Amino acid sequence: MINKLATGIVRWRWAVVIAFAALLALALTGVGKFRIAASADTLLVKDNKLYIQTQVAQQTFNPDEFILLAYEPREHDVFSDQTFSDLSRLQDEIKQIPRVESVTSILTVPLIDSADALSGQTDVSELTWQQQRYSAARMKELVSGHPIFTDLLINRDNTATSIQIVFKPNPELVKIDQQITAIQAHLLNRELSEEEQAQLEALKAQAEPLRAALTQTRKQEINQLNEITQPYNQRANTYLGGSYVVGQHLIDIIKYDLVIFGLAIALVVALLLAILFRRVKWVVFPLLSCGLSVTLTIGALGWADLRATVISANFVALQIILTLAVMIHMLGSYRFIAREHADTGQHKRVELMLRDKLSPCFFASLTTSVGFAALLFSGLEPVISFGLMMLIAMVISQLVSLILFPALLALLPAGSEAQDYGFIRTLLRRSRLLTLNRPGLTIVGTAVIFIVLSVGITRLNVENSFIDYFADDTQVHRELAYIDKEFGGTTALDIILTVTDKPDDPSLIISADSVNQLQLVQQAVTAFEATGSVTSLANFTELATQLNNGRPLTEYELTSIYYLLNEKVVNQLVGAYFSEQDQRLRIAIRVQDTTAGLDREQFLTNLRQDLASVGVASEQYQLTSLFVLYQDILSRLFDSQITTLGLVYIALGLVFLAIFRSLKVALIALLPNVLTTLAILGVIGWAGIPLDIMTITIAAIAMGIAVDDTLHFVHGYMAGLKEGEGQAEAAAEEAFKHS
Repeated sequence: MINKLATGIVRWRWAVVIAFAALLALALTGVGKFRIAASADTLLVKDNKLYIQTQVAQQTFNPDEFILLAYEPREHDVFSDQTFSDLSRLQDEIKQIPRVESVTSILTVPLIDSADALSGQTDVSELTWQQQRYSAARMKELVSGHPIFTDLLINRDNTATSIQIVFKPNPELVKIDQQITAIQAHLLNRELSEEEQAQLEALKAQAEPLRAALTQTRKQEINQLNEITQPYNQRANTYLGGSYVVGQHLIDIIKYDLVIFGLAIALVVALLLAILFRRVKWVVFPLLSCGLSVTLTIGALGWADLRATVISANFVALQIILTLAVMIHMLGSYRFIAREHADTGQHKRVELMLRDKLSPCFFASLTTSVGFAALLFSGLEPVISFGLMMLIAMVISQLVSLILFPALLALLPAGSEAQDYGFIRTLLRRSRLLTLNRPGLTIVGTAVIFIVLSVGITRLNVENSFIDYFADDTQVHRELAYIDKEFGGTTALDIILTVTDKPDDPSLIISADSVNQLQLVQQAVTAFEATGSVTSLANFTELATQLNNGRPLTEYELTSIYYLLNEKVVNQLVGAYFSEQDQRLRIAIRVQDTTAGLDREQFLTNLRQDLASVGVASEQYQLTSLFVLYQDILSRLFDSQITTLGLVYIALGLVFLAIFRSLKVALIALLPNVLTTLAILGVIGWAGIPLDIMTITIAAIAMGIAVDDTLHFVHGYMAGLKEGEGQAEAAAEEAFKHS
């Protein structure tokens, strides 16, 4: 079978080249359809209930889509005419961005300083700096320590202020999202019917082009904001922050990994090929084959609508490495044949190469594919997607490496091949002699190294923050870290509190007991070191208490004020935190990602305990938003890693058993792969690198490479045993010859 296939590839070499050219033309039409995804739902388990609860809560309270632009004066005071002038001009320029709905700063918010302003005689929307032109000293009195605006529009140290830029939603997309959430909400209680599932898929298809357009618009808006702030950077530091900024930068990371990292790998590979093989053709042909593999894969992924996420962003570099690994084995065999049989023609050399390497290369790629296939059982959508993407990539790489590459070789003229470098031959010979003459020392040394490294597994953790995905010396990291530290945190965490104590008087909007409970909850949340900004109806009542000379308002006074304020002010101060219709309260928390030693799981555990201690039952509240979703992802990652590794070991053991038809050989072949993956995880643990959405695939990648080398080595050893009549020396020499 192998002999016939080898002969057929050489004989039909032009047909093979033409067929792949046709496939390339088809793939190029799919390249334009390839997409990048960085939204929260791309990182979750399918039909994740926490995500659905978050979506339901967002529709109830309708929080704004906004970006924070921080302004930190370098030489003048934050409460100064220069600052007010800069903020005014910045606001005017920002308003020119088409999608901007409103621009809020300390100059535009109502600054109420007495209870008289809440009597109904005063239009509080007139009590702004823009209308009153308060002095710098007066502004400092009104804004410093403000219950609502501190951590949002002014930092606690009064050294920086910010502009909240709210964007208009797309009405069509909002409508579709409402329909999607309405259907998904059924999953909280039951499975969806086939009709509902079909409706859901149709709605997602409608939303897709709108989301793609929104992503592109957001990128343009961030670029516009950076351009607007540039002239002001001469006298102040400006920073952009917010979840949408993080999301856009994550997309940039994926693009960077796909293009820059892929190109960097290609350049390193080209350099290594040039050094090792010292022939231009052995640089050009492998790189062309790798490039073709990647292009065909991207085209296939485009047609299949499989999108790159932060987890799968390195698939291009990974495919180049795995494709090249096969071709290097093929080239090594070809060069050995060319040196040993210098008088043979090119076609015969290629046939002999295929007879030697077609079977082990196929099985090596197959076992690597099995490793990636195990990711399909991880339970995490992006990991499943990555596994599927790599399966497609491996199939394409096999076709290119085992069929097209030999066909291209058959088109070349036969030539002489240089000997391998002396130091390589010496290294392999000494390694072979060490294993033959000192097997006990080799095993003990390996065991000691493995034990030391494996201790690092106990040090693995799944803690990381979005900010840490960006290098410390980058502008992105500086901006996000500054906003996180000075303006109340980055990661949103919402507590949705159901009001159980309904007012006896139906004219009241909320009872005094509910307000007291809300205040207790907010005090409990604020006590955590990692807690940044905390905003709820309690902030409004705190402001009212301050204005009322320290006397808390009664529930009747609160209700009167609620109805006295105009609709705009109600929405601005109250609407996003209280749903009168549903009788639900929202406490909006932003957690500071830069908090040293932040343990998200422990944070949530302690928060639940503290809520119970202030009398809030677990069924009375929900924890929603990005912080909870991200922690859910991280907690599943560790379980997923253990599950997928176990499945991979079992699957590889069965594949090795099928290939070698010997349980002993299968177990021996499996051992280095187990040691490699566990050692890699140990190194990660010792290095203190978090096991997160960026590093979750490292074990699968390490095993994919280790499997390839293991199978070639064992295949060479088994062949050497047959030729050497069972002599270990001859078998080892044959195995190392192909390493």
